[in-house]
Amino acid sequence: MRRVRDAMDRDYAQPLDVEQLARLVHMSAGHLSREFKRAYGESPYSYLMTRRIERAMALLRRGDVSVTEACFAVGSSSLGTFSTRFRELVGMSPSEFRERAKTDPQHLPSCVVKQAARPVRNREAPPLAPQ
Repeated sequence: MRRVRDAMDRDYAQPLDVEQLARLVHMSAGHLSREFKRAYGESPYSYLMTRRIERAMALLRRGDVSVTEACFAVGSSSLGTFSTRFRELVGMSPSEFRERAKTDPQHLPSCVVKQAARPVRNREAPPLAPQ
């Protein structure tokens, strides 16, 4: 399962599907999905989308790419699906996140920002309090 997870971490921007990942470890797609979920608590697709959203968050935090550019740079082929999943995991749209990132403290180390801004997995992000 680590080989599959490592392949997704490394090749997140490439078009990946469960059948392709299953061939990597000589399993059927169904068996891989069951074993991956048992090992990591989420499906391979969910894990891959979380990795892609994390990478997109880093790109959007930089501020020099548009939401569309970030979407395609991380391997998503649909802006709508990307935006929906981003909102589910982060709790705001990609464009809202990009705007908020402009006002975030720039003096914090990137490792601290990354840990604090990590997407929520296996459940929806809590709703934001009105400001």
